[in-house]
Amino acid sequence: MEGPREIVTLRRDLAWGQPMFRDSSAQVRPLNERTDHPPLESTRMGRHRPPRTWLLLAHRAGDNAQVIALAEALGWPFEIKRFVYNCYESLVSWPFFTTLAGVRAGASSALEPPWPDLVLTSGRRNEPIARWIQRQDPARVRRVHIGRPWERLERWDLVVTTPQYGLPRAPNVVHNELPLQQIHTARLRKAAWGWAPKLAALPKPRIAVSVGGSSGPYVFDRPSAERLGELVSEMAGKLGGSLMVTTSPRTPPDAAEALFRSLAVPAYCYQWTPDETKNPYLAFLGLADRVVVTGDSVSMMAEACASGKPVYLYDIGRGRNAMRDASASAAPPEPWTQWLQRRHLKAWIYRINMQYGPRRLSRDIRIIHRALIDSGRAAWLGHGDPTGPGAPLRDVPRAVRRVRALFPETALPVQQPTPARLRVSTS
Repeated sequence: MEGPREIVTLRRDLAWGQPMFRDSSAQVRPLNERTDHPPLESTRMGRHRPPRTWLLLAHRAGDNAQVIALAEALGWPFEIKRFVYNCYESLVSWPFFTTLAGVRAGASSALEPPWPDLVLTSGRRNEPIARWIQRQDPARVRRVHIGRPWERLERWDLVVTTPQYGLPRAPNVVHNELPLQQIHTARLRKAAWGWAPKLAALPKPRIAVSVGGSSGPYVFDRPSAERLGELVSEMAGKLGGSLMVTTSPRTPPDAAEALFRSLAVPAYCYQWTPDETKNPYLAFLGLADRVVVTGDSVSMMAEACASGKPVYLYDIGRGRNAMRDASASAAPPEPWTQWLQRRHLKAWIYRINMQYGPRRLSRDIRIIHRALIDSGRAAWLGHGDPTGPGAPLRDVPRAVRRVRALFPETALPVQQPTPARLRVSTS
């Protein structure tokens, strides 16, 4: 396949053992039907080179963020592969298919030798692609999936998952508390530095509001957005502070408009665009004194908790379809007219599947909510405050150790959470 290629290389000061730039076009010694994983080539200095790593990115921002977070934490040079999918992709992306038929050639990243040592991926659409890559050099390529794969677990070298998927215990499965993220003080401080002058007029304390969208059985529509606006305005008003609001790719435009119009306190509002260089999401987390995040996005909840600020979860559902069990049990029935809307009908079908369908076809994010509330890391918006910061998050180091165990010959230390300079090239 021909198409754009994006190479991202972590580079630090030239202390041995730290990530350094390597030309991803360097040749790999051919292998002859080996039955085990061969060792990595040695460099001229007698040390093994870092594993050549490919990141398969898909259409979900949360999945991509986890893949990139793991790659950054590993500290190895990596190459990003992006894909555009054909309209019939869902017909060929089955757990037992090994094919590139679902990918639109020419619009997607090239897949060509030298083949990687490590493939990091997430999401159903990229599973056939990962299998195809491994088939090109099965003795060398290791595959790591983040989330819940459709393919049988034992076929993966490693699976990194979280509780809402309900995967069983297995030797090659890492069970984490929250999705992988790379939020740390230095990164937030750097992001906040460029935005601080623009937000200097906002009174403190400042409350960051991170907004997602509809997810599974929960719908984020205009009424839900207006209710969020009222609650965060009430919080900021009582504190004499202000709001920093940002939406995400999944936020419906009509809901974003309703949210912005419902705000009754000083606020800076940013409606998401694909231009990541202007996105203030990380800056808002860095500048905030408190963080409100909609309960639909597990990734945003993890990033909010990693910021070290008090976190409040917003229940985007309502009535009997609320995320909070206490709210749902005492709520009156919702008007039947809402089922005429496509997003509500889709959510209803998802709820039926959660109750009666196969477990692997749905996820229950309420498991994450309960864990965050019980640990004191978060509180429901409008229902008290977090009781404490909770234990330090160990999800990223845990996943890094397990991935590095696939390449024992590298023997590199776990990267500390310090910012790295990125070198990006396209061809």
